Amino acid sequence: MKKITALLLLALTVLILAACGGGDEKGAEGNRKVTLGISGSDTTIWDYVAKKAEKEGIDLEIVTFSDYVAPNIALGEGELDLNAFQTISYFDEFVAEHKLDIVPIGSTVIAPMGLYSDKYKSLEELPEGAQIALPNEATNMGRGLLLLQEAGLIELSDDAGLTGTAKDITKNPKNIELVPMISGQTPRAMADVAASIINNGIAVDAGLNPTEDPIARESATAKPYINLIAASKENADDPDFLKIVELYQQDDTKDFIIEHTKGAQIPSFVPVEELVDYQ
Repeated sequence: MKKITALLLLALTVLILAACGGGDEKGAEGNRKVTLGISGSDTTIWDYVAKKAEKEGIDLEIVTFSDYVAPNIALGEGELDLNAFQTISYFDEFVAEHKLDIVPIGSTVIAPMGLYSDKYKSLEELPEGAQIALPNEATNMGRGLLLLQEAGLIELSDDAGLTGTAKDITKNPKNIELVPMISGQTPRAMADVAASIINNGIAVDAGLNPTEDPIARESATAKPYINLIAASKENADDPDFLKIVELYQQDDTKDFIIEHTKGAQIPSFVPVEELVDYQ
């Protein structure tokens, strides 16, 4: 009886260890299973990369999230192997705040933020005292304010940096009223405000065209807003994870991104060293 009990416990232990294998799990046809988290519902680009990864012995599973918080928490807790959804500036702010041991291992695209309106076709048409919705997360709010400054609607203090707030506004000739809210709510707010600042991916999910629809769009060259692929620090040099980065940054993927997004996302493949030293 003791031998039978011991054998049952051993079998149970093996099953538990197999279930907790994470990135070492085997996928289709013995390929290594790697989980990657993204924010938003459009997996088209990563599905394209996954097909290439399968030929390299990697079964890339895409996990979708509806916000910008859960993918980092899941990665930090080991529930994901990789994630790819955020700018380097947002990443730095989030990691510092939540004390996560995750790092960037590659760059992907710049997805320019835009100012959208159901009521007005140009910046000039925005009325005195216009309400403008914008994301309330620190880095996204700072980015939105920089967009408004680039559009000539406000001016910010020199020390506003990337995480400015309404307190950093030094000039506001049209007396714009800011309405902060969760990023995912900004498209819905368009019916109630004069205009809304919307992140690129959220705009796409809402049926907006980030190339044609904005009445103002940020420049696409700022390193703080390049999106990245992240991994846990201990797995940053994993050959399969770096292979996924390589597959994403190949010319055929670049062409596919431009075609699929109609230019709304701009491939921006820079070395990790430049990505982390962007200021």
